[in-house]
Amino acid sequence: MPSKVFSAAICGLDAQIIEVEVDCSYGLRYFNIVGLPDKSVEEARERVGSAIKSIKLSSPQQKPLRVLVNLAPADLKKEGSLYDLPIALGFLLASKQTNFNPEQRIFMGELSLDGKLRPIKGALSVALMAQGKFSEIILPKDNAAEAAIILSDKPDQKINKFVPNGIKIIGAETLSEVLAHIEGRKEIAPTVADFSNYAPKDNFSSEINFIKGQEYAKRALEIVAGGSHNLLMIGPPGSGKTLLAKALPYLMPPLTFKEALEVTKIYSVAGILPKEQPIIGLRPFRSPHHTTSETALIGGGNPPRPGEITLAHKGVLFLDEFPEFHRDALESLRQPIEEGRITILRAKHSLTLPARFTLVSAANPCPCGHFNNPDRECVCNSSQIQSYRRKLSGPLMDRIDLVVEVPQIKYEKLVAPEQNHPWNEESYNNKDSAKTQRMLK
Repeated sequence: MPSKVFSAAICGLDAQIIEVEVDCSYGLRYFNIVGLPDKSVEEARERVGSAIKSIKLSSPQQKPLRVLVNLAPADLKKEGSLYDLPIALGFLLASKQTNFNPEQRIFMGELSLDGKLRPIKGALSVALMAQGKFSEIILPKDNAAEAAIILSDKPDQKINKFVPNGIKIIGAETLSEVLAHIEGRKEIAPTVADFSNYAPKDNFSSEINFIKGQEYAKRALEIVAGGSHNLLMIGPPGSGKTLLAKALPYLMPPLTFKEALEVTKIYSVAGILPKEQPIIGLRPFRSPHHTTSETALIGGGNPPRPGEITLAHKGVLFLDEFPEFHRDALESLRQPIEEGRITILRAKHSLTLPARFTLVSAANPCPCGHFNNPDRECVCNSSQIQSYRRKLSGPLMDRIDLVVEVPQIKYEKLVAPEQNHPWNEESYNNKDSAKTQRMLK
């Protein structure tokens, strides 16, 4: 009789339950995986066989067995290496080399050739989907802290005990540990969420105090942080535009726990969530190069993947050298800026991704960067300047709320000691002020 264990598939930013069915029978040696697997899923047969052999059990390659693995539903494309663990356990269960109850459990993880579990993408999405439906998620230990954040309702709260009737997050390092746990020989303690080490550090002073002068630009940053306005800074090279933009996430209100979950889920699915930081506590800051393509900026591919505007969700998208971006890439920003989301349509896929970001852009006043600069001569003629500025269309500029000039600071002012200035953390720190509690729904 075929065995059945449960796993999950990542569809966009969300997860869906996958049933892994394994049938074993004696005959000519055969191992096939069906259910629209991609190349990495098909290669699981080699990883699974070597991992099982490494723990002194009989692998599919060591016996004359016909092994058929079905990943249901069969019409959903299966991608990634997270099916290694459920396929291995399904085979061991079908070949009667182990005995456990697979109900109410989700298994996922990539197997190395020696049976170790390697991290996967999208663990948080799976955990959010499994809440209320399953009692246990068994996954690589490197992903356990990420999945365990669903057990808390506050990002600074330490959970010191398992919540009754909740879902257990079980982090394992090897296939042997997983077998010992599910067979009841040696249980693994559930992972608990400890956010004490992941609270965002307030680096307001270290960022903003590097910038001398630029009072108007700093005031513009406060307005942007308070109202989620889009900003264009125009100034010569070296005037501090990039440094001003990098300071903005520290001026914006801190992420709520719900927002932190949204951002963390995006980074988890994209595979760029830092191992040492299972939850994103600071608003994202994305700064793509001006040669970035339209697909990389808004997302796409087959299947569709999150782009820079989605990675900047609830944070800042900084486009330096704004007019130098490809025209089609810039024009593709118009709808996401208005709606806070992007819908990607492909022949076989349709995906809507969140993209509610604050756009901060920077540009030179002319191609050489020294138009109206009293200290440097501009070498551009009028037609070059007009052509440079025409790269930004009217509909796109209509979506820019603030345009501020960032002039070159005199050398004497840069080296002069700092005077008593109204720009300081106490007077301009608007994180807790009522006016900065923006509507980021």
